[in-house]
Amino acid sequence: MPHDDHTPSAFAERVLDEVGRAVVGKREVLALVLAGILAKGHVLLEDFPGLGKTLAARSFAGALGLDFARAQFTPDLLPADLTGSYVYDQRRAEFDFRPGPIFTGLLLADEINRTPPKTQAALLEAMQEGQVTVEGQTHRLASPFHVLATANPVEYEGTYPLPEAQLDRFLLRVGFGYPSAAEEHDVLRRRLDRQREEVDIVQVTDAAGLLAVQAAVERVGVDDSVARYCVDLVAATRSHPDVLTGASPRGSLGLVLTARAWAAIRGRDFVVPEDVKVVSRAVLAHRITVKPELWMTQASGARVVDSVLGSVPTPRTLESPR
Repeated sequence: MPHDDHTPSAFAERVLDEVGRAVVGKREVLALVLAGILAKGHVLLEDFPGLGKTLAARSFAGALGLDFARAQFTPDLLPADLTGSYVYDQRRAEFDFRPGPIFTGLLLADEINRTPPKTQAALLEAMQEGQVTVEGQTHRLASPFHVLATANPVEYEGTYPLPEAQLDRFLLRVGFGYPSAAEEHDVLRRRLDRQREEVDIVQVTDAAGLLAVQAAVERVGVDDSVARYCVDLVAATRSHPDVLTGASPRGSLGLVLTARAWAAIRGRDFVVPEDVKVVSRAVLAHRITVKPELWMTQASGARVVDSVLGSVPTPRTLESPR
């Protein structure tokens, strides 16, 4: 039976230690992904090929003890390939439902921007509703259910960029970036030393254990001044001169929920403004659309977030919520 830690921070340390054995040198980004999971959200991993996105998803599933499925999104993938479909059983003269890969604990939606919008929409509906409807019949998904979707940068040919309304369904968007020379050398040495491709990930918990930690995160306190700070940051993205559409109210909610998970990972039972700042880029940047005339400049959602972080007053740091 896997050992469960008593606090979210001890739990997070063990999970990150395990995943970090496979994905080397990216602990801060992996901690953000884990914060997204602990906040009961879905995470979009957007980066160039070969930087560990698929490996990270598989490693998180192993450490968290979740059933894992991978769906490779291709231009010919149909919604039924993801959700499942009814198949006629001749012996019993009736239709049986054959569940698709979406019926799992952690789904890796690989290269989500390579499949047409209809299939993207089927996934995003399941993410939002926690269920799928096939032939008029509703089927509940597992709990917990998390999607880690990967996307290559949209300038690649043959992709279908996710519309803003669908990007908004992802709690976080993160990228690993290229490793440093030392980290890349570490990857090579580890691979040579273990003399095989696979990395053994020790299971830290199971589905019930993850649900218990998520419940503990729900009890992390958020002072009203911190909640207002989140609202002010999101409101500032809407009035920024570079912005066509700013973050929606889902952005301010995502900011609070992710900051709460980050505080728990850091061993606190209350949120401080610094938690909000740490997660703000990952939570807000993909919810911001810059004006079309600025697309060929350095303007971006991330730069807008940095700008509002510099302009919105930070509330006084509190030792604990009142």
